[in-house]
Amino acid sequence: MNLNTLALLSLVLLLSISCLSRQAAAAKKIADFEVNAEDVPCCDYNSIQAVVWYGNDSLMTAEDLAAYCAPVLWFSPDEPLLMETEGRDIMLPEPFPFEDTPDRPVVYYRVRNLMVDGDEEMAYEESLTDRGQSVIDLAHVVAVDLDFFFYYHAESGFGGHAHDVESAEFKVFIWKRTECEDCRYGVVVTRVIGKAHGVLWYDNTLVLDEYAKFPLHVMVEEGKHASCTDKNGDGYFTPGYDVNRRVNDAWGVRDVIRGGALSSASYEAWMSKVRQDKHRVFPPLPADSPNRRHFTENGVYAPDNAVYELRPFPTAAKAERDLVHFIADKGDTNWPSLEAASSLKSIVEWNNAESFVKSISISLMADGDLGVSVILPFFIFKTLEDPIAGGYICQRVYFKDKSLRDIGWMLLYTPSASRWVDGYFSGGVEWDKYDVYENDVWSTKTRTDFVMETGIRFRANLAHSPFSFMSFLTDFWGIRVGIKNYGFWDIDRLTYVLEIGSGTW
Repeated sequence: MNLNTLALLSLVLLLSISCLSRQAAAAKKIADFEVNAEDVPCCDYNSIQAVVWYGNDSLMTAEDLAAYCAPVLWFSPDEPLLMETEGRDIMLPEPFPFEDTPDRPVVYYRVRNLMVDGDEEMAYEESLTDRGQSVIDLAHVVAVDLDFFFYYHAESGFGGHAHDVESAEFKVFIWKRTECEDCRYGVVVTRVIGKAHGVLWYDNTLVLDEYAKFPLHVMVEEGKHASCTDKNGDGYFTPGYDVNRRVNDAWGVRDVIRGGALSSASYEAWMSKVRQDKHRVFPPLPADSPNRRHFTENGVYAPDNAVYELRPFPTAAKAERDLVHFIADKGDTNWPSLEAASSLKSIVEWNNAESFVKSISISLMADGDLGVSVILPFFIFKTLEDPIAGGYICQRVYFKDKSLRDIGWMLLYTPSASRWVDGYFSGGVEWDKYDVYENDVWSTKTRTDFVMETGIRFRANLAHSPFSFMSFLTDFWGIRVGIKNYGFWDIDRLTYVLEIGSGTW
């Protein structure tokens, strides 16, 4: 093993230790949160608006849980479906066309999953007549996955179509404080994910802290209706603040797309329009909500704005054919699922759970020889993100030459996983087997080289193209064009690299 190979393997080891240390720190942070709760006076949560409810009664209906957590929806002043309405006259989002139409907007909710500590039968009692009146016992629940859905009868702009169902996902932690006589239970929102255009990489993910303002504002993209979190409710999208996970890939809110300015590059401030107070639609916060007072004037809650109605998310049984898949592809209609909270680790994993299985890239490659390239997240099914500049460090393995006998391994860095065009940089080791004719005998030898490569990656999301069936395998297909050198201090060979295939990397 030469010094170049040893150095690269050492780098991999250091990166692995760093990531594992961060995971341990995450687990410790949750543990410390429970220990340091002693520093927070009982029932004094004025400075932590993410505590959306607290009290002693452990029994809560699904509808009430949704009402305490539900967001404010904030529309662009030029949203076409507003029809120039404002304030209390706004009727967005809408009820599904197979349901009755009330005199106010409608938002749907789903208690998708309950993490249960103890007896599952004690944690949830289903109502057979009204799913919203099903009872959740907080004494037996550790955490909740809660989804909100927003229906619009049409989407406009590039690729516009009839029917549009958008969503936002809330992760909710049940804070139990047995030492507090007047508030043994607290409902705390820990993370909110605004979904954007069906691509996980575009998710607008906000991990919450004590500075978040509640009810949390969700900005609605003009015409296209993607959901974007607004941590402080100021009507501006600030990357790194309103979204603080995978910031380089987060979609943000791109109101310009409705006008035909299609962009899958990084977010820019000019893409969003400033929101105005008169285009907010408020949730039906219960009378005892600690956050209701922030928007109450002279005893009237949200006096100048529309307040939407909450309904359980329905099945597609009564939907017209063109609407069915918009509802059916949103997940299991037999909600909630119940999952055992076996340990602190399981809670950490729940809070950080994200699936990027479809991010694995497989491509045909050519660099003078033909071969196959496979690029994986650093931990196979878990990404390793650069905490300073963003971007990702991946593992890249390729096989080439006859019978794919040559093998290469690299660490690859890319600024994002979803932009239309990105640069990339990679370095690693290549084991090149070659035939030698000596003393009238053919033999095979192996040469080990340090290799370094840089270039450009082009990606295309095929979900809304005639090739949409290919999205079943991966969100993106793309082309990589690069240049590779052999040797570390002394470069002894240069070659071009071309790859065509699937995947984000």
